[in-house]
Amino acid sequence: MDRRDFVSGAAAALALLSVSARPVSASAAPLARVICDNDFAGDPDGLFQLAQQVLSPSIDISLIVGSHLHEAGLLGGQSTASDGAASAQALLRVMRQEDRFGVLAGSETAIESREEWQASPATAAIVAEAMREDLAGTFLYCAGASLTELALAWLAEPRIGPRTRLIWIGGNEHPGLGYPPPNADPMEFNFGLDPVAAQVIFNESDIEIWQVPRNAYRQLIVSASELAELAAGGPIGSYLVGKLGELHEMVERLLQRTFPRTETYIMGDSPLITLSALQTFFQTDPASSEYVLKPTPILNADGTYNDNPAGRPMRAFTSIDTRLTLADMMAKIRAADRALLAG
Repeated sequence: MDRRDFVSGAAAALALLSVSARPVSASAAPLARVICDNDFAGDPDGLFQLAQQVLSPSIDISLIVGSHLHEAGLLGGQSTASDGAASAQALLRVMRQEDRFGVLAGSETAIESREEWQASPATAAIVAEAMREDLAGTFLYCAGASLTELALAWLAEPRIGPRTRLIWIGGNEHPGLGYPPPNADPMEFNFGLDPVAAQVIFNESDIEIWQVPRNAYRQLIVSASELAELAAGGPIGSYLVGKLGELHEMVERLLQRTFPRTETYIMGDSPLITLSALQTFFQTDPASSEYVLKPTPILNADGTYNDNPAGRPMRAFTSIDTRLTLADMMAKIRAADRALLAG
């Protein structure tokens, strides 16, 4: 595909970005400018992540992108990106934040091959935001699902690479840095949504990567008791916890079996907030989460890695500050609920 094919959408993209982009003075500069990209029609942990990120004052969210799931199978379908964008908009309405943010649906399918790709409805807007010169703050692309949208944007305009830091929830465990869970799928879910896109970002692009692989994102565990307390606090908590209940019922119905009566849920997408908004005031960094700095490896089609000593530096996170992340999520949602109830 010729990169010029998506340029006609740039004007519309800039208009969309202006919905939420705000000029900032040097004294009020945000920590980061953020695009939120997630499969909001899938696991509701993405909606919890979106609520927490929307309520984080240290970052400016310039765009929210609904990305695709698989085209078939559990939670799959032909319109999951559009459904995800609609789910994000529904949550924003509950939060009374619907007028603050632009929301777009991305591609409904994974990239077919490195040679066969098409710009998505979100491509021009992502490129436009990455190329902006008029706003302060690091540009962060926070992805909680596939890397389809960022890969399409980079293929359309490779100059976004040095301007962009990717925070990605996804990928298999790195050898020596973590173990897969019991009975794990050989291919981690988010990587498996679009292996070609992930390979483009790791193997070809010059985008800086902060990766939260499966062994790290599974640490973000919240208890059922905490969720019940959150649901009782107001409309936002009730809505979000209700989405978890809907998912549980749907999965049991479709698979025609019951699951163990555990007392926890994994908020695997919440590290997107830890690593973007919850950074230290001095020597700014997510200092309480641990990572290994390593050359970006070659990412294989099956999700495994080959060492690449010449690769650009990346962070592979091995642990996330769970207390900070989940306490912040609960506090922000409860405060927002109190404000809504107070009128």
